[in-house]
Amino acid sequence: MSDPKFIHLRVHSDFSMVDGLSKVPPLVKKVAEMGMPAMALTDFTNLCGLVKFYGNAHSSGIKPLIGADFSMQSDEFGEELTRITVLAADNKGYNNLTLLISKAYLRGHVQHQPVIDKAWLAELSEGLIVLSGAKEGEVGKALLKGNQALAKQCAAFYQTHFPDRYYLELIRTGRSDEESYLHFAIELAEELELPVVATNEVVFVDKELFDAHEIRVAIHDGYTSMIHVALNATVTSSIYVAKRRCASYSLIFQKHCKTLSR
Repeated sequence: MSDPKFIHLRVHSDFSMVDGLSKVPPLVKKVAEMGMPAMALTDFTNLCGLVKFYGNAHSSGIKPLIGADFSMQSDEFGEELTRITVLAADNKGYNNLTLLISKAYLRGHVQHQPVIDKAWLAELSEGLIVLSGAKEGEVGKALLKGNQALAKQCAAFYQTHFPDRYYLELIRTGRSDEESYLHFAIELAEELELPVVATNEVVFVDKELFDAHEIRVAIHDGYTSMIHVALNATVTSSIYVAKRRCASYSLIFQKHCKTLSR
């Protein structure tokens, strides 16, 4: 894969109340400085940053990609929630994305958060692109449970309702079980001929904001900050946009370049 171009497809701003710290303008500015042609803003179950994002992106020569991260409930996983990222491919997709968000809030909170139902994706699939959620998504969780049949069943749902618009995510940030997930996900992608995409979970711009991020998440989750920092110590240098340049991120996935370039 010559001269790979990495763009961020999972970015949270301070409109993601749980974990996002950076305001939209600094995020767009950093992406422009890094020479990336586009960026997706995928705040958790909201589009509150859309107007600022769209304006700043266009003025900076960045193509704005509109999306959102969701927690999802499904028959396959019962009360266990999974994660998914949904991007709008066109105007119809944008309308369906806003409907998903509205339905999540109208439903009321599940486990203290807005949650979409998997069945809604089948109803509102037109114009939407789905990223699998990596190891926190349906397929990822099934793979890590050793349940290949369930993983294939979940993948088949997206292949049916999102043909050529469903991507298995490959994330490498040093978290627990990531390497196992990557191995299983790539094998499944090759077997089912699923497209894959390398992503990174961006929640702040500069690494100096890590401690502030940890405190914010700790307050939400009910941890003391020191305990939470210890639990997440392996990712202290992994989840900020500043160091995820195209070249360096490609090196992280160097042995998977053939898969990524398909």
